[in-house]
Amino acid sequence: MRHFVSLVDFSRDEIQGIIELGIKMKKHPEAYASTCLHQGLLMLFQKTSTRTLLSFASAIHQLGGYPVTLDWDQSNFAISPIQYEVQYASRNCDVIMARLKYHKDVVDLAHYSQVPVINGCSERYHPCQALADLMTIFEIRGTFSGTTLSYVGVLNNVANSLIEGCMQMGLKLKLVTPIINPASWDQQLMDFAEASDLVQRVSAIEDVIGDTDFVYTDTWVDMEFFNAPNFLAEREARMKTMIPYQINRTTLAGHHPYLMHDMPIHPGYEIEESLVESEESIIYQQAENRMHVEKALLVYLLNQQSAKPVFPCD
Repeated sequence: MRHFVSLVDFSRDEIQGIIELGIKMKKHPEAYASTCLHQGLLMLFQKTSTRTLLSFASAIHQLGGYPVTLDWDQSNFAISPIQYEVQYASRNCDVIMARLKYHKDVVDLAHYSQVPVINGCSERYHPCQALADLMTIFEIRGTFSGTTLSYVGVLNNVANSLIEGCMQMGLKLKLVTPIINPASWDQQLMDFAEASDLVQRVSAIEDVIGDTDFVYTDTWVDMEFFNAPNFLAEREARMKTMIPYQINRTTLAGHHPYLMHDMPIHPGYEIEESLVESEESIIYQQAENRMHVEKALLVYLLNQQSAKPVFPCD
């Protein structure tokens, strides 16, 4: 049984194949309209979402399948052990995508499920987002070789998956992360990153901006806490620390790297509003690619499950 809990679950060749299949699907969606005919995707949500819900629902529809959305907190997942609920739930679908608060719960789902489980986001990793990021970079560059990506923001689940993805695919990654989200910290991952010649921790944004192909930023405050009254003090502290690291014309200092953001965007905080739709921005392309690469991921996992050819329509 193959699951997609984090990017290290797949080899470099598998990730490359999924990315290239995603690009083919983007160009020729009609060729794949019946690839997952009558197959069901259970979308299990404990965290709110725009992109994850829309992209996965659209993906399975466009492949000929159907989505079923289930709210974790409004279901018996909230009151019964995961091992029992998922063994039942997985008898009603062909694949599960789970967007949950705690990574350990995603791991438990995968352990007990009878169908493939996709991590749609947890506090530790966001691998589907990283797949879309990698697809976007490959679309633009045509290669990962000789490419440098700089992440400027809070060291969080998105950053963790970028670290995994860059190490898997051979991209150079520079991290400018003055704040670490404790819930996202992965000591083993950071040990691997520090031992790698691909990942570098950098303290000042000006030390990366002139030597990078892509600059990536993310929200400084997790979406579920952005307007939470009990998180106000932490939010203000983060804003004070992070405002010198805002991506704006001053910090870009005349350079024009491609600009990335996984959304939702808080203009005037992590990125200057005028840059969101600037010529350098590939934010919407990056967001759109969630659906295309998730289509490829679904096909790959479902074909693995049924022993069909790995990458159909090649």
